[in-house]
Amino acid sequence: MSMTDTPDRLSTLRSGADRLIAHKRLFAFGFPALVLAYLTFIFFSFDMPGLAQRANFENARTLVADSYSYKTHVTRDYRNGGTTVAIEGERKGTYPEGTAPDWVTLGETTVVDLGGGNRVTLGDPVTFEIPDYGTISITSSRAKGVNATFPGGVVPEWANVSKSRVAITTEAGRLNVTRSKAEVFRYETGWELFWFTLDSPYHGLGLGEIASRAFNGEAGAIFHDFWHNAMWHHNQVAGALFETVLMAFLGTFGAAIVALPLAFLAARNFAPLTAVRFAARRLFDFFRGVDALIWTIILSRAFGPGPLTGALAILITDTGSFGKMFSEALENVDEKQIEGIRSTGAKPLQRQRFGVIPQVTPVLLSQVLYFLESNTRSATIIGAITGGGIGLMLTQAMITQKDWEEVTYYIILVIIMVMAMDWFSGKLRTRLIKGGEGGH
Repeated sequence: MSMTDTPDRLSTLRSGADRLIAHKRLFAFGFPALVLAYLTFIFFSFDMPGLAQRANFENARTLVADSYSYKTHVTRDYRNGGTTVAIEGERKGTYPEGTAPDWVTLGETTVVDLGGGNRVTLGDPVTFEIPDYGTISITSSRAKGVNATFPGGVVPEWANVSKSRVAITTEAGRLNVTRSKAEVFRYETGWELFWFTLDSPYHGLGLGEIASRAFNGEAGAIFHDFWHNAMWHHNQVAGALFETVLMAFLGTFGAAIVALPLAFLAARNFAPLTAVRFAARRLFDFFRGVDALIWTIILSRAFGPGPLTGALAILITDTGSFGKMFSEALENVDEKQIEGIRSTGAKPLQRQRFGVIPQVTPVLLSQVLYFLESNTRSATIIGAITGGGIGLMLTQAMITQKDWEEVTYYIILVIIMVMAMDWFSGKLRTRLIKGGEGGH
């Protein structure tokens, strides 16, 4: 190389370095700008400003409060003059006639003590005494409608007044008065009647008293009253959880059984014919390309609702996923081990059984157990469509928009179920794949 070539070569290297630096600078500034543009597009296309305006934080607060509290309804019916007291307004939570909580005084004029000096009198008129504010008086009749008188003559923001209805909402409780009835709602923390309903002899007893009765031979009766709770339906919830787990189990392992032999047809080293491999792989693409929820709707129309329909939907979708993953695992097996088995005179099926399956089993089991854990959660949503499992009960509780503590109860059970499946699959994976060495 001559001396004259050196400047040209240095110039070429310099220009190449300049281009590389320019490309890196462009990427360093261009990529954040692209992300910013995308986020700006999302901000306006998803109407984020409108979402903030439509958000109702009062409803959100009420929803959260309903998830860990309950309300007792005290209702005076103007049509028959009767007064009823019911938890969550349900017939199954109604106090027997003539009985009520200690903060309700029944009589010709019923007095409801909401605590902190807040008191509602269900008479004629209905009055609501509020400390540091005064007394609100409400009259109601079919001819004149509902009329309310407020201290100072000013209607506060926490009151809703019309000729057909007056609603007053305070921290202590809520009062609704219409032409036909007056109703007081008192909120209390907890899941009332979760253990025993009002008609159970064990309702209201402390833990010590219940334990004492259980040791004295009443354990069976105590469990019966809890298990057959008419408001929380613990026995039905347990059955629904079992259906959900069974749906996930049948769908996942059924898919694994179907996908394994089909995976050999999609693996390059086991299916030399290109047409066969192409057909098997496109079949897997078709199965997993359609979401399990879509398969659920299709199968529900074909076979009707039920947990078995949900299991079939999971089976079809996971067959496509397992087929792809299993075929890739088969393509990466060690051929030397297969050759060793062949040298003993083993037949093709024996070679697959003793030379291939032991190699891919850890990978296949790991994938199947992971999908089982994931499908346990998915089966909840699928069950809401097929009419089976805990998903159906969760959907029904959400549609009523009344007992959100039940929704919370079901969600907690789903989380516990998923955690239990995660623990179970982890233990099983350790024992089967690692030979139990990590279990001690």
